[in-house]
Amino acid sequence: MTLVLTRADLETVLEPEACLSALREGFRSADEVTVAGQRVRTDLPFPGTATALLPGLLPSVPAYTVKVNAKFPGARPALRGVLCLHSGTDGELLALMDSATVTAWRTGLAAALGTHLLARPGKGVVGVIGAGAQAELVMRGLAALRPWGALVVHDTDADRAVDFASRHGGRVLASPAEVSGAADIVLSATWSKQPLLGLSDTRAGQHFTSLGVDEPGKAELAADLLDEAVVVVDDRELAASMGVLTSGGTAGATLGEVVRGEHPGRTGEADRTVYAPVGLPWQDLALAWTAYERAERAGIGRRLDLLS
Repeated sequence: MTLVLTRADLETVLEPEACLSALREGFRSADEVTVAGQRVRTDLPFPGTATALLPGLLPSVPAYTVKVNAKFPGARPALRGVLCLHSGTDGELLALMDSATVTAWRTGLAAALGTHLLARPGKGVVGVIGAGAQAELVMRGLAALRPWGALVVHDTDADRAVDFASRHGGRVLASPAEVSGAADIVLSATWSKQPLLGLSDTRAGQHFTSLGVDEPGKAELAADLLDEAVVVVDDRELAASMGVLTSGGTAGATLGEVVRGEHPGRTGEADRTVYAPVGLPWQDLALAWTAYERAERAGIGRRLDLLS
């Protein structure tokens, strides 16, 4: 029997603290897995792309994931798909989940963890560029990790910016540069194909989390800013082939190295730091397994026999 978990089911069983704990442990241990995860992306003869992430593996989890997403920027929601959780013993399909929810949670909360570990301590002003689902989860994750001060928001959709600001007690600004000028921590989660911020838009000591650059042709931070900053990624090879480093530059560390204490991340108060993940299959597994175990205990979801 396969457990089917809808978006509503997942939002019932998931909560930030448990997911952050699972992700932190994943960053610590994922490199122990000898089978490399793959991220496969292709253009389509339609106004979108298809992406598959497989296999999601962690040393402590007796299962693996395969995720297939469609990304259509003009659609609402823009990302749709399914995540399959399989038994590592016999391949049984344990669960079938809405992938958009898992992706938003794992991306947003992993970004919150990276932001927390790299940004300067204290109640800094948070700036959001792109007020969508991923930014929403980053804010929820940050609230579980550290106090933050004021919030400033910009989005190309003015109504969405106003809604986001009102939910979180912030104010709307007119441009990405204005957000950077006001904030100590800047989160960008957009579909942009042109840099939104350059070095001249920033100041020493700021932290930037860039979530929008997860496939070729997308850009949020200019090369001169990346050259000046301490850049931390989730995977060096993927960051160079389809992420923030496609136009050059190098990663100072991976977030796994920072979590394990092998790299300090920020080395001083004046450092500009950047966390720019692509998104890895094991992160899907970390949240899918958390959701599956909690749903099983709570009796949430619907069971189907797909082999009948």
